[in-house]
Amino acid sequence: MAGKVLLTGSTGFLGKVIAAELPKQGYEVLTLGKHHHNTFRADLAKGEFELDYIGDIDIVVHAAGKAHSSPHTKEEIQAFFDVNFEGTKKLCNSLVAANIKPKSFVFISTVAVYGTDRGEMIKEEHELAGNTPYARSKIQAEQWLREWEKSNGIRLAILRLPLVAGPKPPGNLGAMIKGIGNGRYLSIGKAAAKKSIVWAGDVAGIIPVAAEKGGVFNLTDGYNPSFSELEVGIANILDVKKAKKVPYSIAKLLAFGGDLIGKRAPVNSNKLRKITSTLTFDDSKAREILDWQPTRVLDKLLEMI
Repeated sequence: MAGKVLLTGSTGFLGKVIAAELPKQGYEVLTLGKHHHNTFRADLAKGEFELDYIGDIDIVVHAAGKAHSSPHTKEEIQAFFDVNFEGTKKLCNSLVAANIKPKSFVFISTVAVYGTDRGEMIKEEHELAGNTPYARSKIQAEQWLREWEKSNGIRLAILRLPLVAGPKPPGNLGAMIKGIGNGRYLSIGKAAAKKSIVWAGDVAGIIPVAAEKGGVFNLTDGYNPSFSELEVGIANILDVKKAKKVPYSIAKLLAFGGDLIGKRAPVNSNKLRKITSTLTFDDSKAREILDWQPTRVLDKLLEMI
């Protein structure tokens, strides 16, 4: 047995992949979360909990988090901090209270912490300027964990992830697949903007190495496909017609109209800028230190769909 892992977020998209992958590498995986099928039940967003009955843990993988939603009220905004920041603190404080000292703590973070909608090959040293509730809550968690790491002598690895792909992905990628499949997806302009993306199985597979080395790492598939490549590839796998094209000038007018309508609009200038801007991240640090050798997501489209 390689060791014992305590995993949070095992019911999430990435968490499910991690829970399935680590046993293949010889790890015993215990899960912690609020759903009844977890090994240990606890709500990270609420009060601290006792972990005395868990026993020794080699690696904690903290994949639980709140994402994929746009808050509109103070309560919805606070929920990001309750889960992503306060929940992280409660997990760590509960470990200390139970005298559980794992060798390593792996925190699943996000490239949203950089706070930029455009840019090429952004490195880990980039300013953490994310200003959304999701980004700010992850930044706070990262910063708190750095101090906790020093105080408790636990090796910390932070994995900053872009768009995560895998079988039947949620979020924007899932919406793209569905839209192309039913003929309702619209491709804007040349769709040449490139985006960093990473395969969930590759992230899960590198966790033991990251836990051993420690550090902060961007993880991508190293290719950074364009929207056009994804659109054409998905259409080919689904055996449907290529996505309908909308000239950028028309999309810009629709986005302007969305600005006037407000939150109910499916597209606005901010969303259009994100869709049509290249945003990629440099994973050379992971390649050098972790021997990160990811697969191209474009080569995984059949498994994804």
